[in-house]
Parts: sequence; C-alpha cells; structure tokens
Amino acid sequence: MRVTKSLPLLLASVACLLPALASLSAQALPDRPGGTRPVQLTKSRIPPLPETQWTDVHRQLAAKFSRDGRTGNDLRTLLHVPEMVEGLMPFNIYVSGESSLSPRHREILILRTAWLCGNQYVWSSHVALANRLGLTAGEIRQVAQGPDTPGWEPFEATLLRMADELYRNSSVSDATWKQLAARYDVDHLMDAVMTVADFTTLSIIYNSMGVPPDEGVVDRLPADIPYRVAVPEREPPLGAARIEPVEGSGIAITRTFARYPKLAEPRSRNSNYVNQRSKLLPRYREMLILRTGWNCQSEYEWAQHVGSVGRARDYGLDPVRIAEGPTAPGWDPFEAALLQAADELYRDAILSDRTWTTLAARFDATMMMNAIVTASNYRMVSMALNALGVQIEPGNERFPKP
Repeated sequence: MRVTKSLPLLLASVACLLPALASLSAQALPDRPGGTRPVQLTKSRIPPLPETQWTDVHRQLAAKFSRDGRTGNDLRTLLHVPEMVEGLMPFNIYVSGESSLSPRHREILILRTAWLCGNQYVWSSHVALANRLGLTAGEIRQVAQGPDTPGWEPFEATLLRMADELYRNSSVSDATWKQLAARYDVDHLMDAVMTVADFTTLSIIYNSMGVPPDEGVVDRLPADIPYRVAVPEREPPLGAARIEPVEGSGIAITRTFARYPKLAEPRSRNSNYVNQRSKLLPRYREMLILRTGWNCQSEYEWAQHVGSVGRARDYGLDPVRIAEGPTAPGWDPFEAALLQAADELYRDAILSDRTWTTLAARFDATMMMNAIVTASNYRMVSMALNALGVQIEPGNERFPKP
C-alpha cells in the first residue's frame, strides 16, 4: 500500500528530472581545440605595465624573474597583479630551464605548443633560444609542420605527437605514451607532459591579454604553413594510473606529484594562487574550474571541485547546469558569459572580443586577468590528470550521466 501511494510522488520526481537530463544529453561538448588556427590580437587588451609605474614590489619581482637581465612583455603584463607573478613564474622558470628534459626536447615541445595555440609571444621569444641550442631554421619550420613531416627522428616525432594529442584531446593515447615510456623515466614523462600543459596555459593567457612580442625580436609564427592538428579520437578515460602515487594520506593528485618533488613544489604555486590568493569570487572560480574540467573530460578535477576541494554546491552551483553549459536556462547574462569564456579559452585558445567586453563591463583588469588565469591553469591541471592517469578517489562524485 505504501508503494502504491509513493508511486505518484516517484513519477513526479522523475518528471522533474527529465528536462535537466534531456538538456544534458543534448548538450554537446564544445568543439575540441585545434580545429582552426587561433586568432591573434592586433592590440593589447592589457598593455605591459610601464616601468614608470613600477613600485619597489614590481622592481623586486622583475629582478627575481627577468631572463638575462631583460624584463619581457610577458612579465611586464603579469606585473599588473604582483601576486600572480609569484604564482605563475616559478613553474614557468622550472619548465623553461630546470626540468629533466634535454634543452633540445624542451624547446621542440615549447615551440610546438606555441604553434598549436597560435601564440606569437612564446614562439618569437623561443626561436632565438632554440637556434642557440642548435635547432636549425629548417627544423624550427618542421616544428610548425608537425610530427608527420619527413626528417624527424622517430622519438622527436613522438614528442610532437604527444603535444598535439594533449592540446586537442587533453590526454595522451596509449600508443604515444608507450613510445615515450620506452625511453623516458617517470621524471622525464612528467616533465614532458607538464611542459606542454604549462605552455598551453601561458599561451592562452598571453593570447587573451594581447601580450606583444618583445622589442627587437623579429621571429614570427610561419603564416604560410597550413594549420592542421591530426590526432586519433580521444580514448576512454584510463582505468589505472600511469604514474603511481606515493603511499600515504592525502588526495591522489598530491601523492602523484609527490613522486617528483622538484616539479611538484613550483607547480603547486599555480593552483595555490588560483584557489587561495586570487580575489575572484569562489562561485565564479568554481564555475570556471568545473566547466574547464568538463570540457577537458577530466573527471578527477570535476570530482574534487564538486566535492571537498571546490565545494561547488556551497556556492549555490548545480554541477549538472555547469555541464549543460552557458546556454542552459537559469544563468544570468554575466554568468553565462563566464561559462562561455571557459569554452572559448578551451576551444579557441583566446577570449573573443564579445565575451571580453561582456565580462569587462563588471570586471576590472585584475579580475579579467584572474578569470583567464583560473580557466587556463585548470586546463593545465586537467591535461596532467588525464595524461598521468590520476584515478578518482573512492566515493567521489563522477560526471553527471544522461
């Protein structure tokens, strides 16, 4: 008798859920990155901070993080938010010159990532360095042409292929990983993944802010090479870790990076800035992080930010609606634009003029920078989690299912 009375209530509950589930089922993920050549701005949206406006704090940061005594436009732009410099630059310095990778392999990955993202600043500033390391003009051109270009040594072609897969699929195929692991140990594997992931993040940030090439640097992305990113379809999520986490307490991502403390310490500063020092409202932060995790299909990231790390529901967020995206009913225009920003940064490697204008009507320059850095940083995190095979914690909430 109780079952009979409960049946109408059950049916009513199911009926209420059907619109949301149907919407989620119909909601396609954004197109994957790499379908079209990223747009390049002709004018800075956030110009490099003039030296006449530097405080003692700015001068100290410039002295700490400048390269060869020269403060580039990348650092000059980030100086608008000094705490952001402290968050982003240590890992960039590590990836650019202190990792286990050979200088040649490092520059091949950095240049390929800059080409994939269409970032003029990274490309222009690293071509000269690559030349000093022995890469010829022809080899640098081949980096833009991609892994299938005749002339690459097989392992270096595999490195380029890994960069393409990470950019387009936010993951690395089993075949490519096995080829890398045949020569690379754990440290090298993690450094290779994080080199592409970090320079994807930086390229998206620099694209969206409009960081111009440094004065006197003449190299530019080769415009005559067709933009083509040919990779296999994204494979199903890994059912086991590729890099086993260390034993002990703590969540899996922390224990995975603990395998390589030299990388883990500077990398942690990126996420610490986003989660602890950025002035972005927690609700907006978690919207950007969750939408980026969904776009990259990084279930571990999703689970942590729905759950105990991000606590999305504490800020009034419904994870299903974030998965549905910016066109889902119920978002106000600003929050819809915020989700649209996450989609554009993922798919296009740059924020469109329209979305920039919408967000800038409410956000000042610091908040615009924080929003871009939040989504871009968690693109890096998602790529790493997927490629390294970090496994979801027991009992954590998985992606919503139609």
